[in-house]
Amino acid sequence: MYKVLTETIFFVIILNIMGRKKQGNGRDSNPKYLATKVYGGQTVSSGSIIVRQKGSRIKPGSGVGIGRDYTIYSLIDGMVEFVERKGSKVVNVIPVPK
Repeated sequence: MYKVLTETIFFVIILNIMGRKKQGNGRDSNPKYLATKVYGGQTVSSGSIIVRQKGSRIKPGSGVGIGRDYTIYSLIDGMVEFVERKGSKVVNVIPVPK
């Protein structure tokens, strides 16, 4: 009786474990919203975020700064310009007279 009961419990536990759907690690990170926020030809004010990116895929040029998370932002008021320099993309902010 005892042996039958323990075998039944054992099989129920094993079937319960094997029948579960695999869930991975059970955690999920928040979205980072990485993208180009302002495109070429648009005007920006100083401090505006131009590009949020992972790594320095787009390099900062004149009138532009880069944060420690590689966010490119405007240092001056002006118009955004994307150019290619030595095979890499560079973003500049050109001051526009008022």
